[in-house]
Amino acid sequence: MSARNIVLIFSLFIYVLILISFNKARKKYSGGKIGDVIKLILVTAILLFAADYSEVFTGYFSENTIFVLRTAFKTLALAFLAYGGTRIASEK
Repeated sequence: MSARNIVLIFSLFIYVLILISFNKARKKYSGGKIGDVIKLILVTAILLFAADYSEVFTGYFSENTIFVLRTAFKTLALAFLAYGGTRIASEK
């Protein structure tokens, strides 16, 4: 097993822990700003997970295509987080 695979497995474990814990919190704190922030974190974590695991397709696509895909998912996650955070902060 290569170091790259070990890092991917370890990050998968972390993503699963994040998704499980925030999903439980979402059920407990549904509604209000806290519920919105939890949903924001969940979607951001899912998009970052997709960015990290785009490397799985290394054997099928060129390195440039994988880089564009990874960059697009990371940019989408950060844009979603920025937009959602601004929207939540501007609510009264």
